[in-house]
Amino acid sequence: VQLVESGGGLVQAGGSLRLSCAASGSTFSSDAMGWYCQAPGKQRELVAAITSGGGSTNYADSVKGRFTISRDNVKNTMYLQMNSLEPEDAAVYYCRVVVAPGLGYWGRGTQVTVSS
Repeated sequence: VQLVESGGGLVQAGGSLRLSCAASGSTFSSDAMGWYCQAPGKQRELVAAITSGGGSTNYADSVKGRFTISRDNVKNTMYLQMNSLEPEDAAVYYCRVVVAPGLGYWGRGTQVTVSS
């Protein structure tokens, strides 16, 4: 299984970014997925998650109303639309796929930097 994130970069506070996670080697449409972030000196934490069919999502309280997770099971790609970005959102963002209970894979991450 290979996950490749893209779309990170430098943005001013209040701006937007759209992250993408392209997956290969998995039964993408059958797998739950999620976005995580890790800031320097902090633990990796869940930002948003989405079920295999995309019908159910959940978000960290800090991003509710600002971020939207989605997926395209034809393109084998998951997205994270990030609006109203804040300096506190700056981190490396990772995507994760869960292929079986207790078995998942990580991408290598994409850096998001938010200037105030």
